[in-house]
Amino acid sequence: MITGSRGMLGSKLVDALSSGYEIKGIDIRDCDITNRQEIIKIINDYNPDIIIHTAAYTDVDGSELNRQRAFAVNAQGTENVAEAAKVIGAILFFISTDYVFDGKKDKPYAEQDRPHPVNIYGESKLEGEKIIQALLRKYFILRTSWLFGPGGKNFVTTILEMAREKKALRVVKDQLGSPTYTLDLAGAIKSLLDNCCWQEADNFGIYHITNSESCSWYEFAKKIILLKQLKTEILPISSSESKCPAVRPKMSILDNSKFITTFKLNLRPWPEAVRHFLLNDEENKP
Repeated sequence: MITGSRGMLGSKLVDALSSGYEIKGIDIRDCDITNRQEIIKIINDYNPDIIIHTAAYTDVDGSELNRQRAFAVNAQGTENVAEAAKVIGAILFFISTDYVFDGKKDKPYAEQDRPHPVNIYGESKLEGEKIIQALLRKYFILRTSWLFGPGGKNFVTTILEMAREKKALRVVKDQLGSPTYTLDLAGAIKSLLDNCCWQEADNFGIYHITNSESCSWYEFAKKIILLKQLKTEILPISSSESKCPAVRPKMSILDNSKFITTFKLNLRPWPEAVRHFLLNDEENKP
């Protein structure tokens, strides 16, 4: 079962796993994960072996303005899904975020680093992580970052929309992370499931999965404009100049070593992934 199955990552997971797995996708139009009785009944009725929980409230700035909504979906909704998974003995995969960290580290964050979110979105996702760890033994918490891909609002599509309207864009230069392509992340999760060792007790836990290499939002925007051969000028600004409601960690690069070592999987560099997205997605073709 895949929650959030019509979302940017969920839809790619449905595509990736439809070959070889029996899939049931559920989305907000099917049920509300914050409705405990409703989501537990749906999960019990389908009785899946595996639940991949992608449904989330992902509006980082919106979370600052609506803390109750962020925690209702990302924490309470996750608890409802985890409780249902516990009852039927399903293995739960939870998609989490680099924003559980405060960005004060000077090198990539590893799984054992202490989370300390600086915004409400990160707090709500961390609470979801804690709930899963308290309720379940068989789980995967997969932290990823800066997701982009078809079927949802993301940095790539936002930059392209703004570039069509403006001659210059101001983009933050002092926040670092690893852009991650939903197609590649979905493929990595499929490869994990296809790997015969994934159900070994020692392999459950937290993993970081992103496309390889890192950049700033400014460098990310520059690459998008270059690949699309647009004339829009990208101007670097500091975080303090951005005036976003939510504080972002200045350094949220994730160390993927544990995932690579355990499952022998490594995602391609993000510039290659962005190129693939821009050249293959119908809405973004030249």
